[in-house]
Amino acid sequence: MKVEVDIDPFDALRAIQNEVHECAVDRGWYDGSTERNQAELIALIHSELSEALEAFRCDNPPDKHLPKFGNAEIELADCVIRILDMCEHERIDLSSALRAKMQFNWTRERRHGGRKF
Repeated sequence: MKVEVDIDPFDALRAIQNEVHECAVDRGWYDGSTERNQAELIALIHSELSEALEAFRCDNPPDKHLPKFGNAEIELADCVIRILDMCEHERIDLSSALRAKMQFNWTRERRHGGRKF
């Protein structure tokens, strides 16, 4: 089911991507003291997913910095932040790619590929 909204969510994602990267730059992650390469950035994304998995394995306790949320929610947010940061750094147009991929996915058959999961 598609949700109708007044703003284009893909344009909003583009703006969030820019803000996430601005925050990372402002906090010194791109000050030139270390090289930010694609392999490192992908490994950091993977580490956030692993932390989310561990949170779920431990019944998703409250996050120690933001206890209003479970630790898994915060680790998944960290993952999205790292993906958006990497995309802005690498000049990847994630919002357009995501829009195209979703348009394609709406044309696919139910549970395409015949796999169990």
